[in-house]
Amino acid sequence: MPKVDVFNLAKKKVGKIDLPEAVFGVESKPHLYHEVIRAQLLSKRQGTVGTKTRAMVSGSTRKVLRQKGTGRSRHGDSRSPIYKRGGVVFGPQPREWDVRIPRKVKRAALLSALSDRVREGHVVVLSEIALDSAKTKRVAEFLKTFELASALLVDVDNRTLSLSCRNLPTAKYLSTRGLNLFDVLKYDHLVLTKGAVEAIESAMVTA
Repeated sequence: MPKVDVFNLAKKKVGKIDLPEAVFGVESKPHLYHEVIRAQLLSKRQGTVGTKTRAMVSGSTRKVLRQKGTGRSRHGDSRSPIYKRGGVVFGPQPREWDVRIPRKVKRAALLSALSDRVREGHVVVLSEIALDSAKTKRVAEFLKTFELASALLVDVDNRTLSLSCRNLPTAKYLSTRGLNLFDVLKYDHLVLTKGAVEAIESAMVTA
């Protein structure tokens, strides 16, 4: 069972915590990352792009030129793709981009990423993150104190912290309910509160 130090916001050690083996000590499975992240990114695509074929554009169905005698190429109506404002051939059409990934695969990939962060020593556990008001400066100072180039901050429900992270390009806040593989891998360090560790363990055990 991995054991890590618990700090406060001033980087003062206030105790230790045993991270649950079933969540932070599982076997690494990096081969699952591409599949899950691809599905996650594809699910964000709206799929509403669309082009009009020659059957959809407005225009006359009259033949542009007579078939013979003009010395020009034989053409049909003005809605042909070779004309300006004509239809589009093989253009994109509305579609669903979602890719179904089994829940067990998503869970295994996330647990693997969390465990990899622990093995790399890139997990910081805080007793709590209590901010009096939404101040981006406070979070920036915290990152500087802990020497974190980029960090994903996870708490159970912390609106003040969420507002404080909005303008920081190297930090992001997530509630434990929104924890996902893409963000865990995107940021170099994972910052958890003791409450977040308990919530993640509870969610993963019942999943």
